[in-house]
Amino acid sequence: MTRSRTERGFTLIELLIVIAIIGILAAIAIPGLIRSRMSANEASAISTIRAVSSANVAYQAVCGGYAVAFNTLLTNKYLPEPLNGAPAVKSGYQFTLVTGAGGVAAGSGVGMCVGAQSAFFSTGSPLSANEGIRTFALREPGTIFQDSTGGVISDPPVVGGTITVLQ
Repeated sequence: MTRSRTERGFTLIELLIVIAIIGILAAIAIPGLIRSRMSANEASAISTIRAVSSANVAYQAVCGGYAVAFNTLLTNKYLPEPLNGAPAVKSGYQFTLVTGAGGVAAGSGVGMCVGAQSAFFSTGSPLSANEGIRTFALREPGTIFQDSTGGVISDPPVVGGTITVLQ
């Protein structure tokens, strides 16, 4: 039995055109996906910094000072999600929690309040440029600072240039 001309498969040119169209669509979509992922990582970082702020406010109300280690907040059930390690890593960001500039021992220093300090400083920095652009920092009053270039934010943060207060 012979094949008729209408039953044959795709030609090489047709397959190359389909592959080219798929390549063009991917080239258009991938940068948007990367930007979406970066935005999601930054939103997660802001949420994490806010959670650290809330946890430390609750800890301070009980202990009379702030926690300067994620494990302290986690062990005493002030943080709802694990941030283990120093620095802790979550959603493409690296987080730190340390004694703030000028901080001294505060509170009773007994039980869960051992190591409480009068000031804390927390930061969230992207692990790479593909994970996020902005760096975030938090000082004990609860104001979140951001550096739009991903640079290091020193303690105490100074607003100016690329460092602004996050609204």
